[in-house]
Amino acid sequence: MTVVSDRGFQLPSDDEIARDREVLGALAEHESVGERYARTGEPLDAPDRQPSVPSGDVHGRSSNHVPGRQLSRTGRSVWRIMLQIGAVLFGLLVVYFCVSLWQVWSVGRSDQAQPVDAIVVMGAAQYDGRPSAQLAARLDEVADLWPQGLAPVVIVTGGNQPGDRFTEAEASAAYLQERGVPDDVLVLENSGSSTYDSLENVAAIAADRGIESVLIVTDPYHSLRSRLVAQELGLTAYVAPTGTSVVTGADSLERHLREAAGVAVGRIIGFDRLSGLTG
Repeated sequence: MTVVSDRGFQLPSDDEIARDREVLGALAEHESVGERYARTGEPLDAPDRQPSVPSGDVHGRSSNHVPGRQLSRTGRSVWRIMLQIGAVLFGLLVVYFCVSLWQVWSVGRSDQAQPVDAIVVMGAAQYDGRPSAQLAARLDEVADLWPQGLAPVVIVTGGNQPGDRFTEAEASAAYLQERGVPDDVLVLENSGSSTYDSLENVAAIAADRGIESVLIVTDPYHSLRSRLVAQELGLTAYVAPTGTSVVTGADSLERHLREAAGVAVGRIIGFDRLSGLTG
């Protein structure tokens, strides 16, 4: 039945009202979360709300997930870590070398002359029985030390090159005798071809004679390695670098750098093994 209001408007019938209610109920069942919250005030995390799953596969992985890309990122991270470790190790090696270089320079300018069981002069080139300028500078240092009564024995070292008539030790002994060192206090080590060989032979001589402490005379750049080798061979060693070395300027710098490298490596692997590697 159609009802007309007192203002002339036609009112919906009971059937129309019932049908509208059914439509509104059906719409309410399909309303969005936002519409539902706006209408009822029900919280968004209501118990009956199902968790949303991003677009992708059934396991919830995003559709933009690419395994190859993830592996690529992992690889870059590993390389980055390796590069950082490499940079740290390189920095430590540089610091270690710089410390060794400073020690070579510092010991070469020290004077550890003191009473010992023997003075040892390291050999260098000689020319048919005449010491080279470098060897003569070392021997002049010994000639200055001898009158001070620091040791009862002087050990001169060094072999010879093929074809030489004299060894470095023989040339050194003759030079020192001319400068007042008695012949009977001179002991010759005639076969050494390197610093390690000569000092190894000196250690054998020292063991036979009961010598425990030595004062090594050599060039400044050569002092630290000579002392470390002697210590490795069981001797108590000090150094008295010559103050008149002819090795100067760029030549001195180059030899200091080489000695620093030798000292740095020798301390790690041993000077015996280093001598075997370098000849």
